[in-house]
Amino acid sequence: MKAVIFSEHGGPEVLRYTDLPEPAIGPNEVLVHVRACALNHLDLWLRRGLPGRTMPFPHVGGSDISGEVAKVGEGVKNVRVGEKVLLAPGLSCGQCAHCLAGRDNFCKDYTLFGSGVHGGYAEFVKSPAVNVIPIPGNLTFEEAAAIPLVFLTAWHMLFTRAGLRPAEEVLVIGASSGVGTAAIQIAKAAGARVIAACTAEAKLAKAKSLGADEGVLATGEFAREVKRLTIGRGVDVVFEHVGQATWEQSIYSLTAGGRLVTCGATTGFDGKINIGYLFARHLSILGSFMGSKAELFSVLELFKRGLLKPVIDCVMPLERAADAHRRLENREQFGKIVLKV
Repeated sequence: MKAVIFSEHGGPEVLRYTDLPEPAIGPNEVLVHVRACALNHLDLWLRRGLPGRTMPFPHVGGSDISGEVAKVGEGVKNVRVGEKVLLAPGLSCGQCAHCLAGRDNFCKDYTLFGSGVHGGYAEFVKSPAVNVIPIPGNLTFEEAAAIPLVFLTAWHMLFTRAGLRPAEEVLVIGASSGVGTAAIQIAKAAGARVIAACTAEAKLAKAKSLGADEGVLATGEFAREVKRLTIGRGVDVVFEHVGQATWEQSIYSLTAGGRLVTCGATTGFDGKINIGYLFARHLSILGSFMGSKAELFSVLELFKRGLLKPVIDCVMPLERAADAHRRLENREQFGKIVLKV
């Protein structure tokens, strides 16, 4: 099969379009003929290399996968050959207390396609049957690939971690990203007032077209503008994933008793906080990572009802994966970059 691999860490130039053996499946696994795979910042981090982490080479990236079922193991009953499917991106042991409690993203063995195992930058990928989900409605393969990781992450952050309630106000940092565009829609569907933060006016206009009520440029002391838009109050929830560049202003954007929830740090991991301000304002700082498979089904139900929609920046052929990485790395996108296989 054709695949895009890297055999060393580095820039986009280390990605190579080449041949690999087709994966062999076990009795409870499914072979998926990949039709589309969306990019995430995780793809960039793994390609560059993470401190203290090693991986076997060659490696195939890609966590957001859609395609058709090509083969099923003898123990598989939930999907059939030829069915159009997407893959739940998170893999877990399925046997520990967390998995049995429906908190599979807390499993100590939790990993993602394209991270701990080969992902979707290839013509075929193997998956546990439990991760294989029929594509809802009339979504295209490209649209289906643009959904799982970012919408699941945003759902878990806003509802499970931050406990978002109707009529609250939410500041979405990095609103032009995949997870940002998901957060805008999910928060609006829940009845929240949404303020989008981007680094360019053109992106703010697109964020408003998705449902954001207001927009602020995420530059300088943007918390002042957030306070102005909320009549001096601040927001109930800040949706963070940018990290170092926006961290302090994100905290200052919160109202008393507000919650900041974060799933990433694309600009750096060192964020300062005034501890006195934290406790005097009754603030909560919440970490979040992915979400459970059960939450993904809730997300997909809202797609069936037409309350959410995938946001695709562009679609490129698999062999142009390096160009796709450069576009994401340069923050040129609005929404998801998708590779067509």
